[in-house]
Amino acid sequence: MTDWEERWSLEDTPWDKGAPAPPLVELLASDQGQKLKGLRVLVPGCGSGEDVRELARAGAVVTGLDISPSAVRHAGLKDPTTGAKFECASFFDWSSEPFDAIWEHTCFCAIELKDRIRYAEACARLIGHGGHLVGVFYLEPWAPGERPAPPPHPSEKDEIIELLAPNFVLRWDKIPSLAYPGREGREWLAVFERVDSDRGVAV
Repeated sequence: MTDWEERWSLEDTPWDKGAPAPPLVELLASDQGQKLKGLRVLVPGCGSGEDVRELARAGAVVTGLDISPSAVRHAGLKDPTTGAKFECASFFDWSSEPFDAIWEHTCFCAIELKDRIRYAEACARLIGHGGHLVGVFYLEPWAPGERPAPPPHPSEKDEIIELLAPNFVLRWDKIPSLAYPGREGREWLAVFERVDSDRGVAV
């Protein structure tokens, strides 16, 4: 299991690009992204908070969550004028009033494979009915022939859809046009709606 606090305290964070995720920038410029304006949005595994601040600048009311105290301190020191909030806790165990949406970026691929069901359960608990899980999921983190020790862990579209059912239904998806160099075509941008698990419809 990765010690995220140790990685952040040692500044061993090659995943931290110092800028919001390009697929998030693409999303916020679209009709789908405009729907997040004014909504309460949670960003689990927020790291240094670049995505959190980008969502806040787009008009969302955002809370960033990370298990590493060093990451949360680092995030809180950057541009406090956005009004974003940061909390230090485990996504699996954290309690809050339901949010309108969760933005997923590199949290799902970073957790242990055995914890993915806990991830789905946490999303269902922390998103209100009719709310949305919006995110960019890594499908294949590595180039052909490249396979260092995870994380990140790869995933498949069908696997993610099945994992999130019956609490979520896929409403929209695409392969993003914008990506960090080397991630082109390896990510999946998707919007899932939180539904009634008994009827399979939004309430």
